[in-house]
Amino acid sequence: MPFLNVITILLVYQLVGELTVREFDWPVPGPVIGMLLLLVTLLIKRPIAEQLVKPTEMLLSHFSLLFIPAGVGLMIHLTRLRDEWLAITVALLVSTVLGLLVTAWTMMLMTKLMNRSSK
Repeated sequence: MPFLNVITILLVYQLVGELTVREFDWPVPGPVIGMLLLLVTLLIKRPIAEQLVKPTEMLLSHFSLLFIPAGVGLMIHLTRLRDEWLAITVALLVSTVLGLLVTAWTMMLMTKLMNRSSK
């Protein structure tokens, strides 16, 4: 499948996600809903998923370019970062630790559930 078609598919799913979020007033980003809808589509239509592999690998190889706007945003708000560095650092550390703890707890729970079901 040509690269332009893959980008179009991704943007259409993002648009559908945005419209869905706006219609139902959900507190979830539209692209997240769009990616979930794309996942469901790809699980149902396996041949489409196989056609998307090569173009998406090309897109992922240039993924670092998508971080340029974030870097520019950091430079624009450098004074705000300097003023609020403590709160930002604490928030990052706490959220990282909580994320790791929840992930570890979930893994332990899933391991126990899998061991029970295999007996």
